[in-house]
Amino acid sequence: MFDIGFTELVLVGVVGLLVIGPERLPGAIRTASLWLNRLKRGFNDIKREVQQELHNDEVMQELRKTGQDLQNTTANLTNTVLDDGLSQDTPTQATDKRAE
Repeated sequence: MFDIGFTELVLVGVVGLLVIGPERLPGAIRTASLWLNRLKRGFNDIKREVQQELHNDEVMQELRKTGQDLQNTTANLTNTVLDDGLSQDTPTQATDKRAE
């Protein structure tokens, strides 16, 4: 993540030791690590929520597409049935033609 080498870490430790002092340095390191872990956890939670929302959006788009396909298929079947029904004689029309 950060390109920090061993020498940079030693330098930060020495500066921390000089500024904070040897008595309070361990507590300051613990406090900093707690805040860093909370920050990481918060970013991970946000990342997980965003991924979940993106997944939900993909699922909703797929459902809409499937629903539209189903409506199109239903309309095509209805048109086919109506066209076949109109092109064939109904039983009453067939008996009417025989009577003539």
